[in-house]
Amino acid sequence: MYNKVILAGNLTRDVEVRYTPGGTAVGNTGLAVNRKFKSATGEQKEEVMFIDITFFGRTAEIANQYLRKGSKVLVDGRLKLDQWTAQDGSKRSKHSVTVENLQMLGSRDENAAMGGNTYGGGEPQSAGYGAPAQDSYSQPAPSAPAAPQSQPEPSPSIPEIDISEDEIPF
Repeated sequence: MYNKVILAGNLTRDVEVRYTPGGTAVGNTGLAVNRKFKSATGEQKEEVMFIDITFFGRTAEIANQYLRKGSKVLVDGRLKLDQWTAQDGSKRSKHSVTVENLQMLGSRDENAAMGGNTYGGGEPQSAGYGAPAQDSYSQPAPSAPAAPQSQPEPSPSIPEIDISEDEIPF
């Protein structure tokens, strides 16, 4: 059996973190995912879905530190059915997503404008999807001093790109 959900959307509220008696962080929030489509009459419509999501461990702590209401995220995880009995005795249930991987979308400036923390000091921008955290990546040391190599002059027809490492999405 296969249970995998991938969603991209905006957080509906700030991440609420609690800790289990064993010290594991558990973060809860909601995700708004919208879909635009044309109806049979040709009218442009939009459908919004609200999904509860749960983070665990270090991912919950990172989400709490860097994400705020309105933050754009991409999450993947597994669908879970929560069932309980309400105070009035009625049976209740809802679907939620247990997040296994989190990727923060949007720019640093957008997150700062929302009152969130900016990413700095080598903190990871995303957790999951196999991408190493920025502070855990190091270049391999050369085994011998490299011989000076002549760099060809850039061709006048190819413009140079001025981009910082922070703007590279990978």
